Parts: sequence; C-alpha cells; structure tokens
Amino acid sequence: MLSYQHIYHAGNLADVQKHALLAWMLAYLTRKDKPLSYVETHAGRGLYELQAPEALKTGEAAAGIFRVLGGEALAEDHPLSRAISECRARFGATSYPGSPLVAAALLREMDSLHFAELHPQECAALRQALRPWRAKVHQQDGFELALSLAPPTPRRGLLLIDPSYEVKADYARIPGIIGKLHRKWNVGVIALWYPILTDGAHEKMLATLEAQNLPGMLRHEVRFPPAREGHRMVGSGMFVVNAPFGAEEEVARISALFEELNRG
Repeated sequence: MLSYQHIYHAGNLADVQKHALLAWMLAYLTRKDKPLSYVETHAGRGLYELQAPEALKTGEAAAGIFRVLGGEALAEDHPLSRAISECRARFGATSYPGSPLVAAALLREMDSLHFAELHPQECAALRQALRPWRAKVHQQDGFELALSLAPPTPRRGLLLIDPSYEVKADYARIPGIIGKLHRKWNVGVIALWYPILTDGAHEKMLATLEAQNLPGMLRHEVRFPPAREGHRMVGSGMFVVNAPFGAEEEVARISALFEELNRG
C-alpha cells in the first residue's frame, strides 16, 4: 500500500468517472445553506502535474481527462469543470486536482474537511497542496480515521473511500467497514470507488455490499479499453450509500459521456 503513487494514473478514465460523480454530489450537498463534513480515506497527494514524467510515461491522462476537456463531453458549468478550472488558476495550466482538491475547490468556509494519507511523502505533498484551504490532514490509516470520526461534526456530509486495492484484503474488509460506518453515521453519504479488473475481483465485494440493503444504494460502472497491452483495468465503478436526490440522472449523463469517448 505504501508504494502506490497515483501520479502515474492521475486524470485517467477512472478519475473522470469518480471525480465527475464526486463533484456533482458535493455541488448538490452545498445547495443547502448548512455546513457539512467531507472525509476521505486514501487521499494521495491531492495535486498532480500532468506533464510530469510519471504521468507522461503511462499516457493515461492523455486518454482520459485531456480527451474530455478537449471536447464537449463535459460541460463548462459541470462542477468537475469548475474544480479543474480553479486548480489550474492556482497551480498552472497542466495541473489536475485529485479528489481532495476537487472537494476543497467546491466546498465552503463553513464546511469541515478531513483527509487521511498513510504514505509519508504523499501526505507531505497533500499538506502543501491544501495550504490555501482550511483542511485537516492525517497521516494514518484511512479506515481507522473514518471510523474514529463517525459521526463527524457537522453530521451532514460525504465520505469517499478510494483505496488502491494493492492490499487484496481490502475487497473483503470494505463491506464490513461500510456497514459499521453507516450504523455510526446513518445520514452520511458513503461513496466507494473500485476498479473493474479482468478477473472480476470486485464482484464478490459488491454482492456483499448489496446484500446489506443499505438505504439509497447506487451502483454505477463504466467500461473502457485497457490503458495499454496487458493492463488489467477495463472499467471503473462507484457504489454510493444515501445517494443524493438526482444522482441517477447524473450517472446517466456520465454513462453517455463514456459512450461518446468509447465511440471516439
């Protein structure tokens, strides 16, 4: 787990799906003039330079966010477009916000932000990236942080679980963790990202999650070609508990975006 570096994959097609839905949900939650909490379990460094050698080496951003921003697939007024624009105004024209900066760009002074990142260098970079905002960065296990905070103050809010899945036990652990989090924080929106791999490693995890019959469950998946020959990720998924009103329409728009990308 400590070896994972998202810079190699920043802005890929999985990020497009995850960040588009995350940004929409946060924008929806901020329509109400009441404070909220945002918690993230596996934050990474938060800010990525898409012209960095690591990003250029894989070409995943070129096949992902650059294609989306270069066309009409993602509207200029979409919350993700707004978050990217703010990031680039602050950090440069080829920067890209990870989910921590997507959240920081869309949330308000009244909101509470908590980020966990275990990797020492990634955590230090995350603290630096978040300096313009009031946020708490914790160098600790993200699941432990989420469980210790639940229910957070304020109680309204959203939790993003976004592990690398390099620790294979995560697939088995996550349904129990989400169930426990929901029992402690029954009003919280809990969003889980997962990769769709050629071996179908996610299927048992999703079946276990769906069997819990948690309220407001939403499962959204998109498919795309592997980033390179032999790459095992062929899609991306989001599982949401207490999905905000209107999320079904938003995931339909995201699916249409990916249909357009796959045709191109």
